[in-house]
Amino acid sequence: MTDNATAPAELVAGDRVAGRLYTDPDIFDQELTRIFERTWVWVAHESELPGPGTFKSTHVGKQPVIVTRDRKGELRTLLNRCRHRGASICEKPSGKANGFTCPYHAWSYGLNGKLRGIPYPDGYEGVVDKAELSLKTLRTESYGGLVFATFNDAAEPLAEFLGDARAWIDLFMKQGGGYPIKVLGKHRFKFRGNWKIQLENTTDGYHFPIVHRSWMASVDAETADMMSFMTDPAAITHDLGNGHSVMQMVPEHSDLDADDGTEPLQGRFDDLVQELSKTLDPAQVRKLVRAMHGTGFNLNLFPNVSMSSAFFRVLRPVAVDETWIEHVAIGPDGPPEVEAVNRERLRIHEHFQGPFGFGTPDDAEGWDRVQRGAQGAPEMPIMVNRGLGRETTSPEGWPTAHVTDETGMRAAYGKWKEMMGDD
Repeated sequence: MTDNATAPAELVAGDRVAGRLYTDPDIFDQELTRIFERTWVWVAHESELPGPGTFKSTHVGKQPVIVTRDRKGELRTLLNRCRHRGASICEKPSGKANGFTCPYHAWSYGLNGKLRGIPYPDGYEGVVDKAELSLKTLRTESYGGLVFATFNDAAEPLAEFLGDARAWIDLFMKQGGGYPIKVLGKHRFKFRGNWKIQLENTTDGYHFPIVHRSWMASVDAETADMMSFMTDPAAITHDLGNGHSVMQMVPEHSDLDADDGTEPLQGRFDDLVQELSKTLDPAQVRKLVRAMHGTGFNLNLFPNVSMSSAFFRVLRPVAVDETWIEHVAIGPDGPPEVEAVNRERLRIHEHFQGPFGFGTPDDAEGWDRVQRGAQGAPEMPIMVNRGLGRETTSPEGWPTAHVTDETGMRAAYGKWKEMMGDD
């Protein structure tokens, strides 16, 4: 339990955080209300909601929601809770509907959340005004195809919250090779650890060659060389403000449009190049194939989503020691011939992600071990001080250090401290 004499925000210093941040259920409960119910939380990609009536079930913190497009095509996020007796009104992960009907007493709602009908209404005459019993609606805004929602009507506009991260979102979306991005598939798993352990991971270049040496040994020499960034002085991490950060592992691939044509395409994609060349011009083929591994950076958006090279990673806190992770594979949304690219991108995704990949099991084992170890000597701090002495300020005004430094973690915990101290 939290020591009532110590406010949670006081448990975060510039170079360390209290171990209790991983293990204290009181702190976890406060995080849900002070962070996940106050700020913008990622809920969907627009490609998952291609037209009116399409929907996706997900969560904001621990609260179940439905993200949908109403009849006018406007994005909506609705609390997945009937206004009558509290039953969930949608259990499907995704689909298309004209509205939502509670299976318990058949109260029905429109795509905009308005209460449309009550069976046997005679018992409610003079008791119920349907206009007052719409589904609870969350503020919903999108940027670059990313859909966010918040319970906080007073939250700043999404664009303001994303701030300087918007430019990196724009760069990330270029991996469509000239086409928009769409979701190709996803898989979910949970680890027995606190959500902040995973939040730290996306801009933690320090662990990569240690935890992922089996993956490095499994790929071709060109890919392994591309990801050998540990001693590259150009590989850096920026604190972008508002808890967001970006880790540039392969700086020359940060902007996929910046291509002088001299970098050879990897030989492993020769067959794909031949297939694409039957219908696409050489410039299109080069653009698509050069982006096969995604961008050269990981972008962490506080508090629940990261854009990791070539996929989205979404976290959902369940308990102080339990977190769901969803890995979302993405690719170009183009003509039929581009599906050959998406087929190959899925194979690359599966090679690292998922239960049979070389990356996800190793990451999850590390996260589990942090949680188990944090049970010991809870008064001992978690250190996030690597690179603090060599951190500089970029021309944009961003705190910046090497890709192996913990600048991104300090960014996230700075925002955590701000929100947990705001009463």
